[in-house]
Amino acid sequence: ACALGRPPPPPRAAVRCLPAGACFSAHLDNTSHAAASSACGRRQGGLAWVSSEPELHLLLGLLAEAAVPTPALLWVGLKRNASACTHAEHPLRGFAWEGIGGGTAPQEVPAALGRWVKEPMRSCLTARCAGLHLAATPDSRPSWGWKE
Repeated sequence: ACALGRPPPPPRAAVRCLPAGACFSAHLDNTSHAAASSACGRRQGGLAWVSSEPELHLLLGLLAEAAVPTPALLWVGLKRNASACTHAEHPLRGFAWEGIGGGTAPQEVPAALGRWVKEPMRSCLTARCAGLHLAATPDSRPSWGWKE
């Protein structure tokens, strides 16, 4: 899986993998969600999904290694189809992870992964994408949340 964002590209691609085999890479570019998804597909992957806290920590570490300047919004495979409704009681608020390479992305996530910078627009009629928003904190640790 790969995460694409808006800042200029680093001198080399940063890559990190979990022991179970899932790998994340950061490719930084100022692009649309559709273009980011296509660019990941050309790299034999897809936009990143995060289904556990270890995956989140790995992705955040990767983005720190890639020296992503904050604030930043990075596209991930988090999308709500037009026929899906916003559900404030669910961590992903009705959004779902898009499958990679025809695979099925896990849809159940721990409540700790339900951090939103701003609650998404309430709708059952509009397709929407969400990204990983990074911001700096006074102690220089990255603050994160999903942002529509």
